[in-house]
Amino acid sequence: MQIGAQFYTVRNQCQTLDDFALTLRKVADIGYKTVQISGTCPYEAQWLREQLDKNGLQCVLTHIPVPRLVGETAQVIADHHVFGCENIGLGWYAFNEEKEEESYAHFMATFPKVAQDIRAGGRYFMYHNHDQEFKRHEGRVILERLAEAIPAEDMGFTLDTFWVQAGGGDPAQWLEKLSGRIPCIHLKDYAYGRKMAVVGEGNINFDRVFEKAEASGVKYMLVEQDD
Repeated sequence: MQIGAQFYTVRNQCQTLDDFALTLRKVADIGYKTVQISGTCPYEAQWLREQLDKNGLQCVLTHIPVPRLVGETAQVIADHHVFGCENIGLGWYAFNEEKEEESYAHFMATFPKVAQDIRAGGRYFMYHNHDQEFKRHEGRVILERLAEAIPAEDMGFTLDTFWVQAGGGDPAQWLEKLSGRIPCIHLKDYAYGRKMAVVGEGNINFDRVFEKAEASGVKYMLVEQDD
């Protein structure tokens, strides 16, 4: 397993291309070799390829806005081939049954097709959880329903340790449940008061998380601090 940096952590330092380029260099200077790109300013695929190469970095995952995922799927796939990123991620879905466009039914009517297209294009679709996926829909935890409804070859999961814990789940247990379809996870700790903490300074049992991550086939552990 490799440790990487989730650029959502430094999104405020990536809102222009010049700042984005400087932040890539600074992250590389820390010693990171792998990154996830999300929350930054818009960029051209070739520009990102050049910046990654310049700094000795590999992008292993992105989060792509829904309008691009749904409306520009072929271009998104082509872009990821340019900068050599295998995993294309959806970072957020509300699962709010009060709004049709945010409902479980709408997700199932929209994203399995996106996932299939991404697979056909030689990339892998990844879903990133927050805590709303631990609500129950028709008596079942939503994350479990997603895993059963969409085949592993079409969709993987970027399991987020903090948000699993915030939803009332056990991160290590969910690594076991989703074994074989979690090439990437997000590392962030959970502290008293439902607060995010630096890994090791909260209360998540990371020894167990790392053990189950390795056993479950995780390739990249991406350090993230939302706030």
